[in-house]
Amino acid sequence: MTEREYQVTGMTCGHCEMSVREEVEQLSGVTGIQVSAASGTLTLSAPADLDDDGVIAAVEEAGYSAVRV
Repeated sequence: MTEREYQVTGMTCGHCEMSVREEVEQLSGVTGIQVSAASGTLTLSAPADLDDDGVIAAVEEAGYSAVRV
């Protein structure tokens, strides 16, 4: 497992955080999800072979944009 951090744009509240968390937690192997609208970050633990594009697509499905930092 590796820890990853993404910058997420567009989140403004707890509901935004929940939407991102619900989409990302559906990805296989993802654990330890932390989402903060205040700092605009998503931090998670994931297998080393998990593709960043999958995480970014999940965030986009929730209605936001993300880039790995």
